[in-house]
Amino acid sequence: MIALRLVRLIESHSEELAESLLNKLERSSRAADLKKVPGREIRERTREVYRNLSDWILTKTDDDIENVYKALGRRRAEQGVSMSALCWAIMMIEENLWEFLEMEGMREKPLEILGSLELLRLLDQFFDQAVYFAILGYESYWREKRAEESVSMAQSV
Repeated sequence: MIALRLVRLIESHSEELAESLLNKLERSSRAADLKKVPGREIRERTREVYRNLSDWILTKTDDDIENVYKALGRRRAEQGVSMSALCWAIMMIEENLWEFLEMEGMREKPLEILGSLELLRLLDQFFDQAVYFAILGYESYWREKRAEESVSMAQSV
């Protein structure tokens, strides 16, 4: 499976990809809120995605993605990161990946093009779900926070 070969290429370059992404995020005004997150936390999260990409797109279930990314969305909300910065960072992980594949792994042979399309579909599905579930986690944090504030105000009356 050509898509799997490309995923293995990504995983073997996870450190390089993580560093490239971190540099892009540091320079991006759209991700400025991520400065509120400890650098080592972002670095480890990024490495984990790239290092275990085959697991994420081939073996993880929707529930697995939901659990991880809801927790991530909630954590970023707790840290005061804007939802737009959170979503931008997840989208940048995918964009960084495609830039890497264009430079390193993609050739123009017909069979490889089919493998690339297969990989594109799997990656898009994963990253779309990651953004969606991160937003759900983010929103649930703020709903709970508002509910706590309402209870607190009612008790003080």
